[in-house]
Amino acid sequence: MIVMALPKGRILDESLSFLAGCRMQVPRDIGATRKLQVSSDDGSYRFVLVKPMDLPTYVEYGVADAGICGTDVLREFLPDVHQPLDLQFGRCRMVVAGLSRISARPSARVATRYPRIAEQFFRERGEAVEVIPLSGSVELAPALGLAERIVDLVETGNTLRENGLVIVEEIMQCTARLIINRASFHTKQGEISRLLDSMEKQLL
Repeated sequence: MIVMALPKGRILDESLSFLAGCRMQVPRDIGATRKLQVSSDDGSYRFVLVKPMDLPTYVEYGVADAGICGTDVLREFLPDVHQPLDLQFGRCRMVVAGLSRISARPSARVATRYPRIAEQFFRERGEAVEVIPLSGSVELAPALGLAERIVDLVETGNTLRENGLVIVEEIMQCTARLIINRASFHTKQGEISRLLDSMEKQLL
């Protein structure tokens, strides 16, 4: 059996559709159930539902053999895992955004759920900023005066616009990726190879 971690939230539905296309017998109610562990109908997989930010940790430490994880989370936490496939869904952008009247102060504050990515981005630009880590609702920070700018994910940009924010700059494009525990890659080589083969065929 392969234990696969799936991210609750934004890309769960796309992940489930992709796995179904790979002919995995994913329980139909997995997205609606309150259970955090569900086995496939044929017993080949056990799916565990976890928060996206926690998912790389479950895979890196071998609690899960594999998982589906966004590029944003992988760049933020830099887990020691294999990343063999870009699954080509869950597309979004990591951007810098702020109020239309963006402050010109040289040492602006930046609120974000991605402090590592934000710090690296501004450091490489030679721009001194104070990064303020938040766990959610970062769009509020400029409106309430906590920060002049934010670094966050956007899909359509509607949430930014509704909160009076505009995109200043794009940091990177993000998609969902398959990640695999390094030990499982060897100890479950046959099962992992079949998993990769089914996903590669689905991507063609």
